[in-house]
Amino acid sequence: MPVLEFNEIWAYVVAGRESALTADLPITDIGYFGAEIDSYGKLTDVPRRSSLNFKGKVHLVVACNGRALTYFTLLPGSSERRTLIADLLEATRNYDGLQIDFENVPARSGDAYLSFIRELRNGLPRDKMLTVALAARTRRISDDVYDYEKILPYVDRILVMAYDEHWSGSRPGSVASLDWCRNVADYSYRTIGREKLIMGLPFYGRTWGDYNPSRATVYTTTEGIILDNNVSDVRYENGIPTFDYSKNVSVKVYFEDEHSLVNRMQMYKNMNIRAVGFWRLGQETTEVWKYLQLPQ
Repeated sequence: MPVLEFNEIWAYVVAGRESALTADLPITDIGYFGAEIDSYGKLTDVPRRSSLNFKGKVHLVVACNGRALTYFTLLPGSSERRTLIADLLEATRNYDGLQIDFENVPARSGDAYLSFIRELRNGLPRDKMLTVALAARTRRISDDVYDYEKILPYVDRILVMAYDEHWSGSRPGSVASLDWCRNVADYSYRTIGREKLIMGLPFYGRTWGDYNPSRATVYTTTEGIILDNNVSDVRYENGIPTFDYSKNVSVKVYFEDEHSLVNRMQMYKNMNIRAVGFWRLGQETTEVWKYLQLPQ
């Protein structure tokens, strides 16, 4: 397989798992993941920059994934929003940049999200990068909260999360099939442009089982389970009835190895994409690093 060169190679590190980052990896930028927003709209769990032994750029990644919390946090004119923006600007002082990863912004908060990004850009010194991680798109969507074209003027990079094509609640399938990734990359490249686009790649896979017993059950359902599985030994533990039974489960697994990752990166390279980013260090096969390099 070919060794592929990209101008920028980004990777995420989760706080507490800094050992996944080693000095020999061809990485230009680290997204340091862990800072969150609590139920009061306050910035919490900001990792210490000094915990990472890395000579390149390190970006503080801030996540907010609850729909109601995101709406509350972005509300224009609120004291919580003003305080959060001030906290974000202060927290970024020890970093090379700030990345916003808000993945469940309600549709009604689209304008609020955009103005939030704009305020951060205006508040950050010009030598600090502002980046966003955005959901993958293959076409423009009407009233899209994550409208690439609207967000583009206010950020230095957009990392397109070209993964989770299939997820835990979907039918089985690759988290990032080549055909789907090609469509995502094509739209992203045309909309964002080469200089600001980072194509995100997954180091992880997913499994699906054809049977999942982990759920709440009512008595009639439990009776059915006993009959269907020929359970004869119902016993009592501290006065509570319980039983065990065995069942064969068929499991479907999709995962990423060096071949699938290199194939995807080769496709991006052929599309003139200059930057890639990986979620996340510690999940990958180490073989993949043999096929990546930075410009000499």
